[in-house]
Amino acid sequence: MTMVTKIKGPASYFPSIEKSYGKPVTHWLEVLESVQGKKHMEQVAFLKTEHKIGHGHANALVAHHKAWREAQQSKPAGMP
Repeated sequence: MTMVTKIKGPASYFPSIEKSYGKPVTHWLEVLESVQGKKHMEQVAFLKTEHKIGHGHANALVAHHKAWREAQQSKPAGMP
């Protein structure tokens, strides 16, 4: 019997984002690097207006990107 782990949180939107907008999630995370200093909703608005991404998808991308950045900043020096 194979166990399937259901993806939860922002990552659960990733297959739909890739299908809807034709680019991998890594592309959108790189795009968010250009506005990383802005507030959450400012980043969501940027994706919506500049890239025509729906609100739910934009929110999921921003939430994931912010969590990733926070994890990177909390790593001890010298860790990849």
